[in-house]
Amino acid sequence: MTEAVVYNVPMRALVKTSAGPGLTATDRPDPKPGSTDAIIRVTATSLCGTDAHIYNWDPWAHSRIHPPRVIGHEMCGEVVEVGSDVTLVKVGDYVAAESHLTCGACFQCRTGQAHVCKNYRILGVDRDGSFAEYVVLPENVLWKSSPTIPPELACLQEPLGNAVDAALVEDLTGQTVLITGCGPTGLFAAAVARTAGAATIIAMDVSAYRLDLAKQVGADHLLNAKTETADRIVAAIHEITGGEGVDASLEMSGNPTALHQAFSAVKNGGRVTLFGIPTGSVCFDLPNEIIFKGIRVYGVTGRRLFKTWYRLTGLFQAGLNIKPVITHRFPMTDFARGFELINSGQCGKVVLFP
Repeated sequence: MTEAVVYNVPMRALVKTSAGPGLTATDRPDPKPGSTDAIIRVTATSLCGTDAHIYNWDPWAHSRIHPPRVIGHEMCGEVVEVGSDVTLVKVGDYVAAESHLTCGACFQCRTGQAHVCKNYRILGVDRDGSFAEYVVLPENVLWKSSPTIPPELACLQEPLGNAVDAALVEDLTGQTVLITGCGPTGLFAAAVARTAGAATIIAMDVSAYRLDLAKQVGADHLLNAKTETADRIVAAIHEITGGEGVDASLEMSGNPTALHQAFSAVKNGGRVTLFGIPTGSVCFDLPNEIIFKGIRVYGVTGRRLFKTWYRLTGLFQAGLNIKPVITHRFPMTDFARGFELINSGQCGKVVLFP
């Protein structure tokens, strides 16, 4: 039997109302659950690079988003209503959400690879998302969270899972790790690597602001690619690693120069994880950068469903500290300030509170 709830009337949400820059804070109809859905009262929701693409209305957003759309996909909140067939959650549960809604029927879903489902839909992109007071979600994407995790951290479990998969696709305990790109996911990766027992973490970025954040979450060495020449960066990595190169490079920026540096820095037989998205094609010297070095290359998208979520729970219990990455907290009505910060690069994670 469906549990009843009294909503705020009307519900407020941030909506991409038309094809152009910006968002509109406006009223939306109350969400209605299907038989296997739950209604979540959003406690906290964070801004992502994808949201910034939509806010700025760049070519990707123009080709992908069909207004009107409530955007946002990183969230946590309280279950306030459930459909008649819901069994996985109950009213009062504190939950986060997996943003990829998979089909369950394709080859990938049926062979344990749902994270690369051929038919997935994304919360806040293909259906209304979390920049609202309430959101309706299928019960099978909800993740019960410990009430000890404060909302500003609980809402980050989805993007944090990206970093967990990128960093721990192979064990890195006792290893030397290079992270190129210290945006939020790169910063999360540094924190994960530290908690997982990496011996040495080298962080590289063009922003002194974000390199300082990297130091706060556990990076041992900071390399500023804006102020240091490529030769000096190579020499620094050579010195730090005793001439061997790093065991693992985590490329989190998508910048072509950083991509080449990630491959050149890794030792023979090492691994490179690619998470950052280039804006265009990137050329490689395949024989010398990859083949003759015997490098293992992993392309990482999203999170393993739900293996990464379970692993993340253990990392929190082991003391994972991502608090320094949360640099700004705003009421949802101040969303424009958050996007200004993202566009300036002078922030870590920005969290909104409806």
